[in-house]
Amino acid sequence: MADLVYPPVILAIKGFWKYLGIRFTFDGQEHLPAEGGAILAMNHVGYLDFALIGTAALPRKRYIRFMAKKEIFDHKISGPLMRGMHHISVDRASGGASYVAALRALRAGEIVGIFPEGTISRSFEIAKLKTGAVRLAMGANVPIIPTIVWGSQRIMTKKRKPDFKRQKHPVYVTFGEEFIVTKGMDVEAAEAELRKRMLNLLHEVQAKYPDSPVGQFWAPARQGGTAPTPEQVQLEYEAYRASEEYKAKHPDSSNEE
Repeated sequence: MADLVYPPVILAIKGFWKYLGIRFTFDGQEHLPAEGGAILAMNHVGYLDFALIGTAALPRKRYIRFMAKKEIFDHKISGPLMRGMHHISVDRASGGASYVAALRALRAGEIVGIFPEGTISRSFEIAKLKTGAVRLAMGANVPIIPTIVWGSQRIMTKKRKPDFKRQKHPVYVTFGEEFIVTKGMDVEAAEAELRKRMLNLLHEVQAKYPDSPVGQFWAPARQGGTAPTPEQVQLEYEAYRASEEYKAKHPDSSNEE
């Protein structure tokens, strides 16, 4: 497919990274296939994750087609850019169309980027995964590449004011060894194995990260950071689900189990 929008967007993003003074460390790029379809199963800690991971893939001369929520495509500015870069819209109320679009892209030899946690992890740990990445890999017969980004949460993440000052934060992106799933495998078991691989890779990246996590908002409680624990995040989510605000936004929630 023709990529007329991706190249100028990349130039703009590289300029933004230069302005921020980000100190990049990219590892495991050899695990990205030089050609053919694959899925990047990515952790999600900040709003810039997709752009940072896409930048890390450029030396392999591959463009990543990211799956992103429909609201981004509906925006008058980001929408045309997302469509021009052939990213894939995800309507959480009806995921069938996005699944088909991703399957079509994978079979056409594209690399598709997925955040299997579904949203930014406020604990900065690997949350419970959805099974979409595994099902797509089985359907398209492509490998899954566990992918970890770390440090982006220091720039822009949930419930924090963005920090666009020239801070020269270290940002790591690491691509792990491919994970092969085949038709007939137990989907839940494959998802559990994928999460285990992502978790191990996250711990490896965190161990290499040069800045101390102790007392930092961007570090998980496990490392001595002040981020909420996964249990605290779950309790907050359950309270939100019971709130009038949630019910107003999700009128069909009363029918959910």
